[in-house]
Amino acid sequence: MPLKPHRLLGFAFASADLLVEIGTDGAISFAMGASETLSGASETALTGRIWSDFIEPVDRRMLTMLLEGLEPGRRAGPVLVRLAAPDRAVTLTALRLPQNRGAISCALAQARYEPALFEGRLADRAAFEALTRDLLGVANGAGKELELSFVELSGLSAARNDSTPAAREELEAQLTALLRAQAWGGAAATELDHDRFALVRTKGETPEAFAARLGRLMGKVTDAPIAPAATALAVGGVDKPHQVLRALRYALDGFSRDGVDFDMPGSLGEALNLALEKALNEAGVLGAAISGKTFRLAYQPVVDLQSRAVHHFEVLVRFGEDESPFPQIRMAEELDLIEALDFAVLERAVGVMAPKPDLKLAVNISGRTIVSPAYIERALNLIRAHPEIDGRLMFELTESAAIDDLQLADSHLQLLRGAGCEVCLDDFGAGAASLAYLQQMHLDVLKIDGRYIRDLQFGTRGATFIKHLVDMSRELGMKTLAEMVETSMVEDAVRRIGVDYAQGWLYGLATDEPVAPAPKNQWNAKAS
Repeated sequence: MPLKPHRLLGFAFASADLLVEIGTDGAISFAMGASETLSGASETALTGRIWSDFIEPVDRRMLTMLLEGLEPGRRAGPVLVRLAAPDRAVTLTALRLPQNRGAISCALAQARYEPALFEGRLADRAAFEALTRDLLGVANGAGKELELSFVELSGLSAARNDSTPAAREELEAQLTALLRAQAWGGAAATELDHDRFALVRTKGETPEAFAARLGRLMGKVTDAPIAPAATALAVGGVDKPHQVLRALRYALDGFSRDGVDFDMPGSLGEALNLALEKALNEAGVLGAAISGKTFRLAYQPVVDLQSRAVHHFEVLVRFGEDESPFPQIRMAEELDLIEALDFAVLERAVGVMAPKPDLKLAVNISGRTIVSPAYIERALNLIRAHPEIDGRLMFELTESAAIDDLQLADSHLQLLRGAGCEVCLDDFGAGAASLAYLQQMHLDVLKIDGRYIRDLQFGTRGATFIKHLVDMSRELGMKTLAEMVETSMVEDAVRRIGVDYAQGWLYGLATDEPVAPAPKNQWNAKAS
């Protein structure tokens, strides 16, 4: 087959094992390279076939968005794409040449197959932070020019709220595909808060042009009036991984709070300086709040799905009026104050429980605290001094910080269990928590991350994952707890697959006193 000059140009724009040209009708018009190795079909067999036939369904929407958003003369990718052929994946980079009559040149390079890279979802924030840290480290060594993009989609919340369950599921799937298509590797994207998102992208497009292109693509997703706005952060000026994380978190926190009104630093280096300055100013305030126990406690009910009675309350810490404690807790970890905070909360909780013989509470304990012998000794002494709380205290092991020594952590957990306490692993399926935790630690309760729970009512692949997780937990002698149960549909779904306990807005928000929620027939009214 004669090779036209524009195809040579398309093949040259990226190192590749296979060059594929896709026509305006979605059919493959040309293929050259290691076709059989990658797709399982010869070059001639590929020609004339629709490109999506060769892509695993979980990545088809994402690749559709990438191709539809590609303007003449521009390049998109690389993104990791799983192929329909068993256990095969490629990194794909696309280029729309102006002289190519609308056709798109795609360069495919063989990649390691990832069976479930975020399962077609956006990464949660903890995973995004870790992925971004690693990506920037690799990019610096390879000379890749990346940037952090921040996007605000005004009107998205209204569109979500006004949609039927089926329409909302479709909207979320399309939005996820759109954002993954803009992100490096098809994975480096996360939702922050209030219709705000963050992505790692290839440098080169202005925030204004990016926002305009997102607006055109959102018009294909929904008829709702959604107005994108974007800003960007250069990634230079920081080399060490822990400094990258601190600078990244400063920018993510600011954009999550203020959106495009946030005074975005010019670079990660500037963000790091601002983050350090902010930490020094707040460290004294946080330390005083912990030592003086001036924080508030809030109590969120956890319900037994069989009896529909309150099983226990989770104790949550609050540093201000209705403020999320996440930034302060993370700062406490970074400044080595988390152990003091965990113990201060435990002391307050025990004081609340002691005079109330029917009250059962769960307190959080950080992954950093659980490996501290000093904390365990103090906690055991406190528990032994209050025999009246025997059997009524649970420790929830949070995964905001990874546990380096699982064997030591488990030995400490068993000391707490031996003192009459239960232990629960929080947010399984997100952040640092993994199957290794279940293999090496003996637990009483497994709390399933709310991202999986919310999707159960739609009968997605997540339902199968949760069902197997519940069965495995039961075989290991553990109960399961579903968080973020917000509607009766979700409650029914988690009960059907055998989850033991539930927590979420359906049963009431966290309150200043551990008060039992309203009866079941009123929960439905609250949720509607």
